[in-house]
Amino acid sequence: MRPRLETAMTLESTFGEREQSAAAALIDLALHEDLGQRGDLTCQALIAPEEQAAVNVVARKAGVLAGGPVGRMVFAALDASIRWRTVKADGERLSPGDVVAIVTGPLASLLSGERTMLNFLTHLSGVATLTRRFVEAVAGTGAQILDTRKTLPGYRLLEKYAVRCGGGANHRLGLYDGVLIKDNHLAAWSARQGPGPAGSIAAAVRAARDRLPAGLPIEVEVDSLEQLRDALAAWPDIVLLDNMTCDGLRAAVVLRDAWCAATGSGPSERGRILLEASGGVTLDTVRAIAETGVERISVGALTHSAPALDLAFDWSAAINHQAEA
Repeated sequence: MRPRLETAMTLESTFGEREQSAAAALIDLALHEDLGQRGDLTCQALIAPEEQAAVNVVARKAGVLAGGPVGRMVFAALDASIRWRTVKADGERLSPGDVVAIVTGPLASLLSGERTMLNFLTHLSGVATLTRRFVEAVAGTGAQILDTRKTLPGYRLLEKYAVRCGGGANHRLGLYDGVLIKDNHLAAWSARQGPGPAGSIAAAVRAARDRLPAGLPIEVEVDSLEQLRDALAAWPDIVLLDNMTCDGLRAAVVLRDAWCAATGSGPSERGRILLEASGGVTLDTVRAIAETGVERISVGALTHSAPALDLAFDWSAAINHQAEA
């Protein structure tokens, strides 16, 4: 039996050290591009340095929150005297009018950080909200919704955190923590090895398993049942079924089940090869895809096409001096 797979796919929905480090770098960049060398000229002209205020971060539309810790970090980087009190936790549902957080401190600093903070929260909450819609669409089928590497440069850890906040799961974080043998890899492999068994998909899977550390998940992409039969011979952990119709997916599940039943437990510790559907998945099609019996559905739209969730900065009725550090 192979070692248990410890990968990005089993990460819990937590905002850990890696996410904090990624957020800190992006916050530094964001504040610099907004404030430049001269700072907030409008506040310098109109707001007295000693003026204090309390402001609520408020949901304008229904959705799922993600990015609260990033919002806190924005203001901490801008002015250590600002206090952020969390009202709604990441992963919670929001209704219009819900207060997400109460922020208190120097008014000039609050106004200077408003847009940067909202840029992070509206984007990440949009990712979480869209993910929750996909997760709810497949409820009861047993299929898992996963993200992809189609993320904004620099935002990958934060966007994948937002996917977890929405109830989805993470595919590999990058090229470094999992193997996904795609069509271009297979084309290069076949061209070098030549026709016949040496250039087969199964041979590529075996080569990856032999040459890389034990325990790394091996996934391979196919787009036909013929290619699936080839891949199954090497017992990959996961087979990605690219742009197959629902009829094709159902046939793939039948073929996989028959193969596993006939050959018994292979190199995978599960004794079963997982199937992942991918390619053009939408909210209109995801339920039908899940009902074919595939275990995984990867959706690039979770991160590359999520609309921002409308959040705003509203004056509070009074300053709350009990806000958290």
